[in-house]
Amino acid sequence: MISPTPRAIFLMLLGVPLMVLIALMRPELWTVCAGWIGAISGLILLDAMVGASLRAYQVKVDAPPLLYVGATDPVDLTLEFTTGALPRRIEILLEVNERLEDMPAKGLRGWNDRERSYTFELSPLRRGMAQLVKLWSRWQGPLGLVQKRHILELNTDIPVTPNIRWVKDEAIRLYSRDAEFGIKMQVDKGDGSEFDALREFTTGMDRRAIDWKHSARHRHLLAKEFRTERNHNIVFAFDTGRLMSEPLGGVPKIDRAINAGLLLSFVSLRNGDRTMLYGFDERPGLMSGFLAGQRAFTKAQSLAAELDYSSEEANFTLALSNLASRLERRSLIIIFSDFVDTISAELMLENVKRLTDRHLVLFATFEDEALTGMVDAQPLTTDDVSRAVIADTLMAERDIVLRRLQRMGVQVIETRPEEFGAELISRYIQIKQRDML
Repeated sequence: MISPTPRAIFLMLLGVPLMVLIALMRPELWTVCAGWIGAISGLILLDAMVGASLRAYQVKVDAPPLLYVGATDPVDLTLEFTTGALPRRIEILLEVNERLEDMPAKGLRGWNDRERSYTFELSPLRRGMAQLVKLWSRWQGPLGLVQKRHILELNTDIPVTPNIRWVKDEAIRLYSRDAEFGIKMQVDKGDGSEFDALREFTTGMDRRAIDWKHSARHRHLLAKEFRTERNHNIVFAFDTGRLMSEPLGGVPKIDRAINAGLLLSFVSLRNGDRTMLYGFDERPGLMSGFLAGQRAFTKAQSLAAELDYSSEEANFTLALSNLASRLERRSLIIIFSDFVDTISAELMLENVKRLTDRHLVLFATFEDEALTGMVDAQPLTTDDVSRAVIADTLMAERDIVLRRLQRMGVQVIETRPEEFGAELISRYIQIKQRDML
């Protein structure tokens, strides 16, 4: 598509006063008006002919096969003019759908062997199907009188999934210590409560592990050696309702919770436990069976990607009652959820209490950084003081709910998003070591 630039329109309009004057005073000089219009039109035509051609313009787009929430991935562009002149400056804009963050137009200069490369950074906002819709390109002729525009229909779909890249990086970091002992994993002895074997007591061992009966029989001290229990049930219950679908640091809370849950799922499957994913909002949603073995992590990843966002309030009565009816043995139930005040949390507390009669419950939520910022902000105006007082009241109510959960016997995690995964794994290890399951 070719169109005149504001410069060409300005030059054409520049002759309008002269044309009006000639029409009023000397109509016989109309040829001057025609000459002015013809000259500007000729310059526009010349600029269109000698400038870079639309037919010679080609674009290659190299898009990633997958995108991860909370991460950025590159899409590489290669612009090329096969023949003819090259523009001094070309402007490009990548049009995307609502799943991706909008990117501003970029002006590029300089060519390398008739090619110009550029990389856009794609930042997903939510899980789902992202799409590269169109690539818009435009440049001007040498005289700046015409503008040529090229539109490339892309219609490229890219799935946006939970941030497995972060999960893998964290898992490698957690298990990197095993490289010091060779390629084989150590047997986790001494960290649990399941009896493994008797061995001779040596300095440094826990005296409480001494088996006095067998020591008396063999006439030297013997101690019990324990190993980590396996085959526990771990249930990841994700609240996908309105509060968890809100963004936190540019990423929805539910996506941060899924990333942390997948990290713990990787660790627990590696340790021999069984995991299950459960999602709910106003009604129960996704419920997987119990997954076992390291190979099941790929299945857990695909199931987590199916947890959709919702604008409805979470129905804890229906969701937790349905979950409790499906569990046949004692399990560790990790509830990823959020609340605003004591009133909205009342139903949640009542139904969590029923779960604690048979299961071990861990309630995981994020710190409300917005409220913390209001409380800690310097009070410069009366509005700042009012906001700080209200925020402090809401934080006090939040603390009341968390303390009530702890009095029920519920394990509670409330931390910043950056520390959420590490804190979750640390609490899981503590639960295993204390034989709470």
